[in-house]
Amino acid sequence: MTAIFITTNEATSILPGRGGLFGRLSDAFWRHPKLLLFLMLTPPLLWLAIIYIGSLLALLLQSFFSIDDFSGLVNYEFTLSTYAQLLNPTNFDIIIRTFVMAALVTIASALIAFPIAYYTARYAQGKWKALFYLGIMLPLWSSYLVKIYAWKLILAKEGILTWIFEKLHLSWLLDGILNLPVIGGNSLSVSYLGTFIVFVYIWLPYMILPTQAALERVPGNLIEASSDLGATPRQTFRTVLLPLALPGIVAGSIFTFSLTLGDYIIPQIIGSSRLFIGQAVYTQQGTAGNVPLAAAFSVVPIVIMALYLSLARKLGAFDAL
Repeated sequence: MTAIFITTNEATSILPGRGGLFGRLSDAFWRHPKLLLFLMLTPPLLWLAIIYIGSLLALLLQSFFSIDDFSGLVNYEFTLSTYAQLLNPTNFDIIIRTFVMAALVTIASALIAFPIAYYTARYAQGKWKALFYLGIMLPLWSSYLVKIYAWKLILAKEGILTWIFEKLHLSWLLDGILNLPVIGGNSLSVSYLGTFIVFVYIWLPYMILPTQAALERVPGNLIEASSDLGATPRQTFRTVLLPLALPGIVAGSIFTFSLTLGDYIIPQIIGSSRLFIGQAVYTQQGTAGNVPLAAAFSVVPIVIMALYLSLARKLGAFDAL
């Protein structure tokens, strides 16, 4: 009886092949897992190669053409004259203006995000940490356009912010800010300062979350050891906390910097009439019909972000994403 029992177990330990098309396919995938992986990855990789990379290559190719000044038609001959147009004072000002705004938004977001992220990573527990995540993520769930138009009403000359300044008898301060030659305007809703405020508000969550994740990975005993060795809080921050949190800050800056570089809706609704790169691309392709110049403008943030990502990779930012 024992021999029969062992023989039966050995006979049933290897299942027979299943019949039918789906059964044979399942057996083939089980025997060749790399085949299943290949079939699963091929459609998204083809989509990425054709739609994303293909469109970028087409965009790059368009930037090497030029527009005929007389007929307004695209001249399909290889030339660098379109890129030379980017060095014109008007076009170069657009590039510098966008780059400076993106840099300032990134710096301001990092300064605001760090104390929030530090408090959450080191002190918030339980329901308070859940409340933190809810407060950070909740604005991301609302409509992008609704938030921008809400800020336009807040920053308008008859908006609630002007009313608050009047009630606090600080209208002179607001008027002084609006009279500044570069950042001012008739109201905050038509000034660079207003554009800056809205950019920081919209992209701030993308800076807080990576910074908070990086700070949570900082061992608490390192901070205690620094204090035990006689370091002041400022020295601990400079030599221990900041270097370990830097990858998270750089990871967040990738989002804030790149999103500010390419955005055209916020400057279109809030700000002065001076263009940013996104608006220049939209204007050149839609209104002026100068597709090569629009493509050349589009290449600028791609090149800037390629250089920025290479620097961020050296700083370990990808490990904090």
